[in-house]
Amino acid sequence: MNTRLTSFTHDGLSFDVLDEGPLDGVPVVLLHGWPQTATQWSRLVPYLHENGYRTIAPTQRGYAPGARPRGRYAYRISALVGDTVALIEALGGSPVHLVGHDWGSAVAWSTAAAHPELVRTLTSVSVPHPMAFMRTMLTSSQFFRTFYMVVFQLPWLPELVISNAFRAVGTDPDRRRRALAMSGMDGEQFDRIRRDIIDGGALKYSVNWYRAMLIANPRQVFRKVTVPTTHVSSTRDPFMVAKNAVLAARYVQGPFTHEVLDATHWVPEERPAELATLITSRISAAVR
Repeated sequence: MNTRLTSFTHDGLSFDVLDEGPLDGVPVVLLHGWPQTATQWSRLVPYLHENGYRTIAPTQRGYAPGARPRGRYAYRISALVGDTVALIEALGGSPVHLVGHDWGSAVAWSTAAAHPELVRTLTSVSVPHPMAFMRTMLTSSQFFRTFYMVVFQLPWLPELVISNAFRAVGTDPDRRRRALAMSGMDGEQFDRIRRDIIDGGALKYSVNWYRAMLIANPRQVFRKVTVPTTHVSSTRDPFMVAKNAVLAARYVQGPFTHEVLDATHWVPEERPAELATLITSRISAAVR
């Protein structure tokens, strides 16, 4: 595809896309996590562009203003995978190098497992294969690290609490410092979330990603990935236990590498150069 892709449609929804870098470069699709948008990759993409890659970052379902259906069922993993497939088809249908962080990683794993013909390589960041995550929920402290997922099942209350917290922090310098320290974010990340997610109206829709977690076909969840895969974890991630990365290897039947970076959960913002190197290494190894 020799033209820029600024949007695409699927299921009657319209998704915004950041298509950057050399137009004739090898395409790398970047799937953001919660509570972020395609702009979460802004620190990473210059390094990929320097290496000749074209980056395509969609703002996903629940986040893009034109793609905010109501109800949790619309946010089941098969629908999110369908959005990614529609994006790849809008790019011409040739297989892409797929990268995901946080919830975007879960979608990337599921897309690679269900549609290996559309994915040349997979690089997952922070969040492992869905079954690896579910196993650690039952066999480690993972459940307690992500207990908020249970709280997010409640109607309207999570949205109210999160919105009020972000707005209160914005008017109190002391609260802001504490919030940044607790979250591991810097001020730019925090302000971007408040602008794009809280003030932009995406929060009440994007929380449905969590509420739809258990709406999944068991055969899809257990499906293994056959494409070359790199999983990137971090040393100071407060949300993910180290066992996640160990178990992820069991769900890859192709070449697999596990890499660890010194960072919190927000790897694309904290370690963009190092992450770009891992992504390009995975791509280079697969195309030799």
